[in-house]
Amino acid sequence: MAASSGVVIVAGPSGSGKSHLAARLGWPVLRLDDFYRDADAPHMPRSTLGIVDWDHPDSWDAVTAVGTIAELCASGTAEVPVYDIAASRRTGTQTLHVPDGQFIAEGLFAPIIVDACREAGLLRAAICLRRPAPVTFALRLSRDLREGRKSPSVLVRRGWRLLQDEPRIVAEAVAHGCDPMTPRNARRLLAG
Repeated sequence: MAASSGVVIVAGPSGSGKSHLAARLGWPVLRLDDFYRDADAPHMPRSTLGIVDWDHPDSWDAVTAVGTIAELCASGTAEVPVYDIAASRRTGTQTLHVPDGQFIAEGLFAPIIVDACREAGLLRAAICLRRPAPVTFALRLSRDLREGRKSPSVLVRRGWRLLQDEPRIVAEAVAHGCDPMTPRNARRLLAG
């Protein structure tokens, strides 16, 4: 599998190990979370918590994400946004190089773009990482507190809601064609 080129889309609940998998493989990574819209962008969805609903797909720019994947597959280089989650806005851009034509695109909304990437001939594989929901909850909360992503009270309330929503998140990824597997199995598959 390592000889193929194209994007490997890695989906899964927040905290399931998407970024960790990419780091362990050492492949170039397109961070799909960098395609969030700024918090003050028009028509941002609102959650029942009274804040922007960062788990709603309308808080994210799918069209630009797919365009960037196409550019990376075609030329091996693209300017990509840099998004500051704590500030809830883009803070700049950086150049991503994909010298051998294979890379990972990972993020919460990855399933949304699987079909478009498949139809465009860009998709090498689509994976949905899954772990036991309490493990994902603990890993996500630890990471978010360590990185100061939002206030602790927002992180706990949001984390509790995501814990309850995890089965739906995985089911939607599978419905879009992602193969569900543990991070360890995904690493074996992609490294093999």
